This record gives sequence, structure tokens and C-alpha cells, in this order.
Amino acid sequence: MPLAFTRGVSPRLIDCELTFLGRQPIDLERAAAQHAAYERAIAGAGFELVRLPDLPDAADSVFVEDTAILLGDHAVITRPGAASRRAETDSTASALADRFELHRITRGRIDGGDVLRIGRTIYVGQSSRTDCAGAVALANIAAPLGYEVVPVPLDACLHLKTAATYLGHDADGCDVVLLNRDWIDPAIFGAAQIVACAPPEPFAANALKVSDRLIVSASHPQTSERLRARGFEVQEVDVSELEKAEAGLTCMSLIAEDA
Repeated sequence: MPLAFTRGVSPRLIDCELTFLGRQPIDLERAAAQHAAYERAIAGAGFELVRLPDLPDAADSVFVEDTAILLGDHAVITRPGAASRRAETDSTASALADRFELHRITRGRIDGGDVLRIGRTIYVGQSSRTDCAGAVALANIAAPLGYEVVPVPLDACLHLKTAATYLGHDADGCDVVLLNRDWIDPAIFGAAQIVACAPPEPFAANALKVSDRLIVSASHPQTSERLRARGFEVQEVDVSELEKAEAGLTCMSLIAEDA
């Protein structure tokens, strides 16, 4: 059974790191309820949920994607760009150690949200959270495992996966990428088919692929309709409180389809 690793919402979520959004009040009870519904959606797609230990003093700890990169039987423990988040990685490493061969990024900065894998190619956003040294460190680990790392310039949004996510294959077997064309050049993804998010929904390019369906934010109904028109099964979830903390659908889980 495929695995999905998650972590609970910190009571300090209101103190989260913010880069592109202004700070707003966050209803913690509602955020926790929305996160629970998000977990149920993943479980409903046939995944076994594995809860990582809560880190109540780490405001951003619910965003587990940033702390590790899963590559088959290997887990790369990251070095997050926000110094306030680096202590989270030890907890993630401990929880993954009995299931994966661990590797660690020890130089530069890299957030898992900047890492988009399509087959054996790993695209790495060069953002305010991930630098060239971090991408090189990942390449040094990933190359012996058979992966190629491709840097992607990025300055208009928080992470690469804010602007682009992988949706799987279409009926013809072609790779499909959901993309905000204003933030990322489609040519970066070569022959992949592009589904552009609806213009009024710039943050809709982040969707979570779980088995044969896509989990999409309820904040982005027009983009959901575009995906359904392309033949994808879409499940919408309300993560509006979490979005105030710059959350995306991918950032609140580590997906291990191959486990």
C-alpha cells in the first residue's frame, strides 16, 4: 500500500514564515479540521497515513514536504531555506529511517516544495528558499541513483510547486503538468502536455496526485473544471485557513507511491 506522511498543525501556525502573502488571522481549530479532511482525502485514495510526531513549537511543521525528498527507497533529508525550520528535519529523518535509506543535504539551502520529479528528471526551483548550492548537493546524491537534476529560475512565487505540479499521464501516455504560465516557462518541461491554471486562480497550479485522482483546493473551481475536462478525477478540499500560511496541497504530505 502506498504511504503518505503527514504532521499535525502547530498551535503556533499564526507565526509561520511568510514571503509573498501578508499576515492574516488564522482560525487554528478550523485549520486543524481542514487538515484532517485533507488527510481523509488522501486515505480515501488508498494510501496508508503515517503521522510524523507533532512539533508544537515549530510554526511551519505541518508543511512536511519541505523537510524530505522521497526517491523510491531513498529519502533525502533537506536543509530548508528558512533557518527557523531546520530543526524539523531531525524529526522527519527519525520517522523515515526504518523505511528508507537516508541521505542528508549538508550544504546550501533546499526546500522540498522546490523539487518536482517527473520520471528520472528532478526539477529544482531556484527560489528564495532554495539556492544553487542546495541543488548541486541534491544532484550529487540523486545522480548515483539515476536521476538528473535540472535547475529552474524562480522569483514570482514561493516554491516551484506553487507554480507547477505533475499530474501523471494522459490517455496517450504523455506527461501532464499543471502550470501557471505567468510564473514558469512551459518550455522547461519539454514535451510534457500543459494544463494552464485559470487566470483568476494564480495559486491553482499546486495539485496533489494520489493514485488515480487529483486533490485540488476548493478555492480554485475554474481550474478544477479544466482538469475534469482533460479527463482527470478531481476531489476538491477546503484548505482556506492553511492557505493563509502559504500552504499548497503538496506541501502538507510526503507521498511514497513506491513504498
